[in-house]
Amino acid sequence: MKNQLVQLIEAALKQLQKDGTLPAELNPVIQIEHTRDKAHGDFACNIAMMLAKQTKTNPRDLAQKIVDSLPENTAFSKAEIAGPGFINFFLASDSYQQVVTEILQKGENYGLSQVGAGKSVQVEFVSANPTGPLHVGHGRGAAYGASVADLLEAVGFKVHREYYVNDAGRQMDILAASVWLRYLDLSGETITFPVNGYKGDYVWDIAATLHRENGDDYRHDSVTVFKDLPADENEGGDKEKYIDALILRAKECLGEKKYNDVFDLGLNIIIDDIRNDLKEFGVVYQDWYSERSLMKKGSVDKVVERLKSSGHVYEKNGALWFSSTEFGDEKDRVIVRDNGQSTYFASDIAYHAEKLERGFDKVIDVWGADHHGYVPRVRAALKALGDDETKLDVLLVQFAILYRGGEKAQMSTRSGEFVTLKELRHEVGNDAARFFYVMRKCEQHMDFDLDLAKSQSSDNPVYYIQYAHARVCSVMRQLEEKGLDRNVERGQENLTLLTESHEQDLMTRLSRYPELLQKSALSHEPHQVAHYLRDLANALHTYYNAHVFLVDDEKLRDARLNLIVAAKQVMSNGLILLGVSAPEVM
Repeated sequence: MKNQLVQLIEAALKQLQKDGTLPAELNPVIQIEHTRDKAHGDFACNIAMMLAKQTKTNPRDLAQKIVDSLPENTAFSKAEIAGPGFINFFLASDSYQQVVTEILQKGENYGLSQVGAGKSVQVEFVSANPTGPLHVGHGRGAAYGASVADLLEAVGFKVHREYYVNDAGRQMDILAASVWLRYLDLSGETITFPVNGYKGDYVWDIAATLHRENGDDYRHDSVTVFKDLPADENEGGDKEKYIDALILRAKECLGEKKYNDVFDLGLNIIIDDIRNDLKEFGVVYQDWYSERSLMKKGSVDKVVERLKSSGHVYEKNGALWFSSTEFGDEKDRVIVRDNGQSTYFASDIAYHAEKLERGFDKVIDVWGADHHGYVPRVRAALKALGDDETKLDVLLVQFAILYRGGEKAQMSTRSGEFVTLKELRHEVGNDAARFFYVMRKCEQHMDFDLDLAKSQSSDNPVYYIQYAHARVCSVMRQLEEKGLDRNVERGQENLTLLTESHEQDLMTRLSRYPELLQKSALSHEPHQVAHYLRDLANALHTYYNAHVFLVDDEKLRDARLNLIVAAKQVMSNGLILLGVSAPEVM
C-alpha cells in the first residue's frame, strides 16, 4: 500500500512539474508513514513540508496542490491536509478486505517481492574454527545469518550461503597436537597436557578413533616427545612458546604424512559434527570454502604480491607488514611472519578479494562482536588492493548468555568450558532456539531465558505464535466435525461483512506484512519479523476470544474463515523465514 501511495504522489509531482508549478529539476524522496491515530487517516506524508523551503512555497498550499493533482485511485477514499502541511490518506472501506483475497491467492508467496532484482549476495556466517563443537554463541550467529539470507532471498536477491572453513594455521596445529597427546595417553604414555591445548572430551573421542584405527603406529615414548622443550606456563614459562615447540616436536616425531593424518582426522570429524549440527538446526550452505584451498591455488601469495605492487607493504624484522594505518587502522598488520609463513589476516584478505572476484554484488559477513576491530583492517586491505570495499557489509552479533531460574546456567562441562549448541537444542528445541536468537537486534546483548523458552504460556513468544497458527487449524477441524463446508468464493464475495474492530485490526496488520518483510530484509533485521508475528498472533487470539467463527450465517462464517486462514498463512510464511515450524496441533 505504501508503494502504491508513493506512485500516486510521484504522479502528482510530475504533473505539477509539467504545468510549471514545481521546478523540473526536483527529485524528492517520498516518505510515507503509518498514522498513530486512525482519526488522522491510515497514512501520512510530509512531502509538502520537505519541498516548501526549496520551492519557496507555503507548505499547506503546496500540499493542497499535490492533493488536487493526485490521480484517481479506488484504494483511497480521501486525502486531507493536516497541521503545518501533512497529507493524510484515508483508505477506502474495502481496501484492507482485498488483502484477504490476495493472501489466499498467493499463499506462501504472499509478501515476496523482487526488490532485490536478482542481484547476487554472498552471506558468510558462523565460520567457527573447526577446533571444537559449536557453542551457544555460534548458535546466535547461525540463526541470525540464516534468517538474513532467507529474508534477502524472499525479496528477490540471489543468495549464496557460505561457511569459511579455517582449516589451516596455528589453531589447527594446536588441535592436531592436542589429539596426538591424548592418543599417546591412551597408548600408555605418561604425558603432561599443555596449558594451551584443547581440553574438551571431544579431543579424547578423536584420539580414541585414531588409536582404534591405527593401534600404536603413531606412538612415541614420552621422554622423546618432551625432551628439551621450553617450560610451559604452569612451570613459569610461556605457554605460547611451549605449544609452538610441542607442535614442531609432533611434526618431527610423526613425519609429514602421519602428522597430516592426525591433522585431517581431527579436522574432518569436527567439520562433520559442525555440518550435521547446523543441518539439524535448519542451517544449510551452498559452499563450505576451505582456507587451505586458497593456499593451494596461490591466492594468498597473489594477494600479498598485489599489496606489494600497490606500495602498501614494507619489511620489518624479517616480516612483511601491511600499512593499514594509512587507511585508518590503529596499527600496521603482519601478513607474512619472519619464518615465511603467511598470517591468518593474509588468508582473510585473499578470501575477501576472491569473494569480490566471483562477482557478487554484495558480500555480507556475520561475525561475533569481538571481531569489531577486525572490520576496518579488512576494508583497508580491500581498498589498498583497488577493490570496491563498499561491497563488504559486516554484521556483528553479540554473545548470548543463558539463564535458568534467573541465574546464569551451567548446563554442561562435557565439551570444555562452554555450552554446546547441540545441548541447547536438545533442551529447548530448534523452534525456540531459532526464534529466541533473532528476537533482538544482532548488536544487542542477549539474555536467553531457558525456562521461558520451554514454557507453554503466552509469555513464550514462539509458543504464543505457534498456538495462534494451531488454533486456526483447530477451527477448521471443528468445521469438518460439524459437517459444515467452507465456500472460499462465497467468503470472498462477503468480506464487506467483516466490520468488527477486531476484524479491521487483523486485516490492517495482514496488509503490512509485505512492507515489513522488505524493510526487515534490506535492514538485515529479522527481529522485525519476530515482533510482527507476535503482534499478529495477539490480534488473532484477541479476535478468537471475542467472536464465534462457526456461526449459522454462511456468508459471515465463510468471510471470517477466509480471514483467519489468511492470518494463518501469513504466520506460517513468517515463521518459515525465521526457521521455525508452524504446527497444526499443539
